Amino acid sequence: GSLVAAVLAHSGRLDKEDLGTRIGRLSRRVEELKAGPGGPGAGRGAGGGPVRSPGEGGLLPALADAVPALPPLQGEVCTMINKKYSEFLPGVQSAEELVSQVDGLSRSIDLLRAGIETEVQRDLNVAVAEFTELKQQLERDTLVLSILKKLQEFDTAIKEYNTALLEKKYVAAAQQLEKARSILKMLESRKGFELKILKALGTELTVQTQNMLYHLGEEWQKLAVWKLPPSKESSSLESVMHSELHLHTVPSKEEEIAGPPVASVLQAFAVLGELHTKLKIFGQLLLKYILKPLILYPSLQPFTEEQSDVFVLRFKSEEPNFDHSSPMEVFDKIKLIFEVLHKYLLNVPLEQPAEDRKDSRVTLAELLGDMIWEELSDCLIQNCLVNSIPTNSSKLEQYIEVIKSTEEFEKALKNMQFLKGDTTDLLKYARNVNSHFANKKCQDVIVAARNLMTSEIHNTVKITPDSCVALPKLPDPEAGDHLKMQKASKLLHNETVTLENETKLSQYTFSLPTCRISSSVEKLMELAYQTLLEATASTDQCCIQLFYSVRNIFQLFYDVVPTYHKENLQKLPQLAAIHHNNCMYIAHHLLTLGHQFRYRLTNILCDGAATFVDLVPGFRRLGMECFLAQMRVQKGEILERLSSARNFSNMDDEENYCAANKAIRQVLHQLKRLGKVWQDVLPVNVYCKAMGTLLNTALTEIIARIAALEDISAEDADRLYSLCRTMVEEGPQVFTPLPEEEKNKKYQEEVPVYVQKWMTFKELMIILQANLQEIVDQWADGKGPLAAEFSAAEVKSLIRALFQNTERRAAALAKIK
Repeated sequence: GSLVAAVLAHSGRLDKEDLGTRIGRLSRRVEELKAGPGGPGAGRGAGGGPVRSPGEGGLLPALADAVPALPPLQGEVCTMINKKYSEFLPGVQSAEELVSQVDGLSRSIDLLRAGIETEVQRDLNVAVAEFTELKQQLERDTLVLSILKKLQEFDTAIKEYNTALLEKKYVAAAQQLEKARSILKMLESRKGFELKILKALGTELTVQTQNMLYHLGEEWQKLAVWKLPPSKESSSLESVMHSELHLHTVPSKEEEIAGPPVASVLQAFAVLGELHTKLKIFGQLLLKYILKPLILYPSLQPFTEEQSDVFVLRFKSEEPNFDHSSPMEVFDKIKLIFEVLHKYLLNVPLEQPAEDRKDSRVTLAELLGDMIWEELSDCLIQNCLVNSIPTNSSKLEQYIEVIKSTEEFEKALKNMQFLKGDTTDLLKYARNVNSHFANKKCQDVIVAARNLMTSEIHNTVKITPDSCVALPKLPDPEAGDHLKMQKASKLLHNETVTLENETKLSQYTFSLPTCRISSSVEKLMELAYQTLLEATASTDQCCIQLFYSVRNIFQLFYDVVPTYHKENLQKLPQLAAIHHNNCMYIAHHLLTLGHQFRYRLTNILCDGAATFVDLVPGFRRLGMECFLAQMRVQKGEILERLSSARNFSNMDDEENYCAANKAIRQVLHQLKRLGKVWQDVLPVNVYCKAMGTLLNTALTEIIARIAALEDISAEDADRLYSLCRTMVEEGPQVFTPLPEEEKNKKYQEEVPVYVQKWMTFKELMIILQANLQEIVDQWADGKGPLAAEFSAAEVKSLIRALFQNTERRAAALAKIK
C-alpha cells in the first residue's frame, strides 16, 4: 500500500485523500479475497484466471488480478503504475550497475593509495632530501663565492692603497683603506661563517692604517711647526715670548697647479676619522700659547713674517698703557691671528664622512671654531670684557664702543667661517652691560665692605655732635628730569636751621654723643652713602640691585664682625666698647638713611621699600649684647678677687688683713685700668653707668660679707673701716671719662648718682666707728639715714656682732624696729 501510494503521489494526478481512500478499499478487498478461498471466484481472477502470488510477475499484476471489479478509474491508475514501473526499472538497473562500478573504482583507489604510500612516498622523501642538500650546497657555494669576491676586493683595495701611498696620493690611499675596512666589517658581521684569515686581515688593516697615520702625521708636522717654551715655564710672560708657530703651507708654483698639500693631508685625516683629534690638539696649543696670552698680557703683540716657503707667527712685547687691555685692542690682536690662519691654513674645504656631516663640504676654520670658540669666548669674557665693565654709571654710554667692537669682531670671524649661527655668548654679554654693571658694582661694594669689616677695630676716629659724614649733595626731588642740587641737612653740613617756633631745640638733640668708632666703620657708612647716590643715577633694575646691596652690607656686618672678631671682643674691653659704639653709630644713621634717598630712587622703592629702620633694633641689640657680655666678664673678675679676702673676718689676724687689703687693691686697680681703656672711647653717660655698675658690684659684695659677720672685735672694726675708707677715697677716682682731669671732677663728685650702694657703704662705715647711741640716733626710729640704707634685722645683726651682750645693747636693740 505504501509503494502504491508513493507511485500515485508521484504521478501527481490523484489527490492525496482520494488516493488514500481508494487504496484503503483496495486493501480491504485483497484481505477479503485472502480470507474467503471458498467463496465465489475463489482462486481465480476477475476474468476467471488463476490468482498469482504477490511474487509472481510483480506487485502490479497481482493487484490487477486481485481487483478486477475496480471502476474504470482504477484501471487507468494501474496502467499508469505499470508505465511508471517500466520507466523506473531501467534506472534502477543502471544505478545498480553504477554502484558496482563505483565499488570497483573504490577498490582501485585503495590499491593506488597503498601503492603511493609505500613506494611513491619513499621515492618522494628521497628526492626532497636530495633537493635540500643541493640547495644548501648551492647557498654555501654562493656564500663562498661572495666572500672570495670580497676578499678579492679587500686585496685590491690594499694594493691600490699601497700604490697611492707611494705616490703620496693621501686622499686616495685613505679612501682605499676605508673601503677595505668596510669590506672587513661586512665579512666579520656574517654570523656562523668565521674565517681565521679575517683576524689576519684585521691585523694587516690596523698596521696599514697606523702606517698611513704615521705618514700623515709626518706631513702635518712639516706643515705646522710649533716652537714652545719648556713646560715648567709656560705660564710666564717671558716664556710666552719664546712661543712661535711656523706654517709651511705657503704654496710654491708647482703646488699651486697640483693643489695645496695641506688640503690632501687634512682630507686624508678626515677620511680616516682622525681630523678631529689632530685639530683638537692644534686648537689647544693655539689657545694656550697664542690666543690666551694675547688676552692675558696687555704688553704682548703678535708679529708675523712671511718668507719664501714658510709663514712665521711670533710675539713682541711693548710697554702697556694700562693693567688691562681694552676689548678693542684684544679683538684686533685675535682677529689678526685668525686672518693669518685663515689665509695659510684654515681656508681648506673638506669632504666629511657621510655619517659625520650635515652639509657636503665644510672648512677647517669651521671645525676649529666649533672646538675652541667656547673656551676662547669664556676667556675673553672673564679676562677682557669683565674688566671693561664701567665702575661708574656715567661711563655706561662710552661702553657702546665696546659693543660695536664686539659685533665687528664676531662679524669678521663669521666671514672667515670660524663662527656660524646667531649671536654668541660673547656679544650677549657685551650687550647686557647694564646688568653686568649692576652685578659688578654690587660685587665690588660687598667686597669692599667685607674688607673693611675684617680690618682692625682698634683704629678709631672721634665722633662728636659737630662731626658729619662726607655725604654727597642730593638733587631736589621736585626738580623732575632737570635735577638741581640742594643743600644738605643741618646734621650733615653743620648749618643752622631756624625753626619758626619760639622754643628751640638744641642743635645736638638728635646727635650721636661724643665717642670713638672704628675708622673702618666710618668708611663703611661713606661707602653706603656713595652707593645709594650711584643708585639714584642708574636704571631702575640697577637702582634696585644697588639699594639691596647696601642693605646686604649691613646684614653682612651683623653676621661677619661678631664672628670674625669674636675672640678679641671677648678678651679686650676696649674693643668691646668700640664695637658697641660702632653698632650704635650704624643704627643712628640707619634711622634716616632711607628717608634721605627715598624720593630719589626708582618708583618701586619710593612706595615705602626704601628703608633701613627695620635694621636698627638688631644693631642696637648687637652692640649692647657685646658690651654687656664684657661687663659680665669684668663683674666675674671683681667677685673672684673679693673671694680671696677671706670673708673679711678676723681682721685682727695680720694675714687675713693683708689678704683683704690685697683684694681691695686688686679691685681698684682693675677698675682704674678699665677707666683708662674706656676713657674717651665710650660716651660719657655710658662710661659712667658702666663704671658705676662695676664699682657698685664691688661695694655690694663687701657690704654683704661684712654684714654676714657674727663677731667683730674693736680691732676688726678699725681695720674694716680702714679698708672701706680706701674704697671710698679711691673709688671715685676710677671715673675718668675724659682725658682732661679738670673735667673729670664733675663726674667723680656724682658717684652716688651712678653707684647705687654708695650711701649704704658709707653708712656701714659709720656703724663700724659709732657707739650704740650714735647708731640709735642714725636709725631715728626708722626715719634716719641708716634706716634708708639698712633693714632693722641687718642693723641688729651688726650691733650684735660689734657689741657685747649688755643691758645697753639690749636697750639699743629694742629701739631698732
